[in-house]
Amino acid sequence: MLNHLGLITLLALALAVTLSCFTQLNVGVLCIALAWFIGVYLGDMQLKDIISGFPVDIFLTLTGVTLIFSQARVNGTLERVAHEAIRLTGGRVGFVPILYFALAAVIASSGPGNIATIGLLGPIAIATAIRMNISPFLMAIMVGNGVQAGALSPIAPTGVIVSGLMTRIGLPGMERETWLYNAAAHALVAFGGYFLFGGLSLLSRGERYKATEETVEPLNARHVITLVTIGLLILGVIVFKLNVGMAAFAGFVLLTLLRVADQDEAIKKVPWGTIMMVCGVTVLISLMEKTSGMDLFTSFIARFSTGATIIPLLAGTVGLISAYSSTSAVVLPAFLPTVPSLAAKLGITSTAAIAMTMNVAGHLVDVSPLSTIGALCVASLPAGHNSRRLFNQLLAWGLSMTVVGALLCWLFFK
Repeated sequence: MLNHLGLITLLALALAVTLSCFTQLNVGVLCIALAWFIGVYLGDMQLKDIISGFPVDIFLTLTGVTLIFSQARVNGTLERVAHEAIRLTGGRVGFVPILYFALAAVIASSGPGNIATIGLLGPIAIATAIRMNISPFLMAIMVGNGVQAGALSPIAPTGVIVSGLMTRIGLPGMERETWLYNAAAHALVAFGGYFLFGGLSLLSRGERYKATEETVEPLNARHVITLVTIGLLILGVIVFKLNVGMAAFAGFVLLTLLRVADQDEAIKKVPWGTIMMVCGVTVLISLMEKTSGMDLFTSFIARFSTGATIIPLLAGTVGLISAYSSTSAVVLPAFLPTVPSLAAKLGITSTAAIAMTMNVAGHLVDVSPLSTIGALCVASLPAGHNSRRLFNQLLAWGLSMTVVGALLCWLFFK
C-alpha cells in the first residue's frame, strides 16, 4: 500500500508542477489540498501528520524578511537608494548596463531579493536604455541577471528558502558558497551577453550618462532610519548569527513604532502568494518522503543517469522546468529533497555538487519572459515599442540558458 501511495503522491506533484506552468492557480494551495486528500483519505493517515509537513520556520523567515523590505519599498527608501547610486556614478554609455548589473546585484543581495529588485529597477533600466539608445534586450540581460546574481544571498527571500532546503538534506552552512556560485554563473552569462549583443560598440560611443529624469523624493529622516535599521539587521545576521526572520520581525516593529512606513500598506505588499506556494509545495514534498514517493522519483532519475552524466542531465532538466515554472516556490522544493537518495543510488559522495547544480541551473533561465524576472522586463517597455520582439528575444535567451547552464554546472561541479 505504501508504494502505491508513494506513486500517487509523485503523480500529484507532477500534476501540481504542470499546472504551475500553464495556469494561474496557486500551486501551494493545490499541494496542501492534494496532501490532505491523499494522506487522510487514501493513506489513512492522521491530519496532524499532514500538517506537520508545513515549514513553519521557512514561513516565519520569509514573512519577516519580506515585511521589512516591503516597508522600505513603501516609504520610498529603495527607490531613493537606486536613484542616488545612478545619479552619482555617471560615465560613458557603455558602462550604463554594467552599472545596472552591479546595482541590481548589490540591492538584491542586501535583502529585497530578485523579484522586489527587478520591480524597482526594471522600469528605470529599460527607460534609461531607450533614452540612451541602448538595446532593451541588452539592458534586460544585464539587469535581469544582476538581480538573479543576488537571489541566493543568505538574507534574500530565495536564499532563505534554499538555505532551509539545503539544511533539510544535510547541507547546512553553505549559504555563502551557494550565493557566490550563483552570482558567478550569472556574471559570466550577463557579461557574455553584453559583449555578444553590442557592448563593445556601446563602449566606443562618447556620450556621457546623465541621471534619470524621474522625480524622486529627496532623502529624508525616514529613509535614513530605514537604512540604519536594515544595516543593523544585516550586521546582526552576518556578525552575531541572529535568526534573519526573527530579527526582521523586530526591525519591522521598530520601523512601525517610529512611524517611518505605513504598516498596513507594507503588509499588503508582501508576496503572500509566493510564500504560500513555497510552504504548500513543501507540505506535499513532506508527504512524498513519508510514503516512499521521493525514493521512486530518485530511482527514475538514476535509471537514466551515471555519476559522469548526472550534473549536465539534472541542470538541463531543472533549467527547462524552471523556464516555465517558479524556481524558488516549485522547482527547488521539488528537486532538492531528492539529492541524498539520488547521490546514494549513483554512488556519488559529494551531494553538494548535485544540490549546487539544481540551484544554479534553476536560476539561470529566469530571465525568460515566462518567468517573473523576464516578464517584468518586458512589462517595463513603454507603449509604442516592440514588446513582442523583446519577448521573443528573452524567450530565446531563457531557453538557451538550459544548455549554457548544463555546461557551466558541468565545469563548476563535475
